[in-house]
Amino acid sequence: MKIQLNTDVHIDGTEALAAQVAATVEQALERFSEDVTRVEVHLSDENGGKSGQHDQRCMLEARLEGRQPVAVTDHAATLEQAVHGAAQKLARLLDSTLGRLHDHR
Repeated sequence: MKIQLNTDVHIDGTEALAAQVAATVEQALERFSEDVTRVEVHLSDENGGKSGQHDQRCMLEARLEGRQPVAVTDHAATLEQAVHGAAQKLARLLDSTLGRLHDHR
């Protein structure tokens, strides 16, 4: 499973941030590693330079082998919380999507 990080102009996409995001996403989606080929992570600060509650946004798009991509979004006060929340949402979505697929087999 490949993880690709994209950031907006307000977020510095450092190697440390990429490693932290990759670790969080890999841990949350570990059991789906055979079905997910790539996860695109889009981080943005919706208020730009201004401060505000829940203005950090993380959108995760999972590319599934042989299926349409699925995406989730989470807003939080910090990037770490937004990534964690989005990863949990994506895990639940994949669980229901792939669970139904495997139930039909």
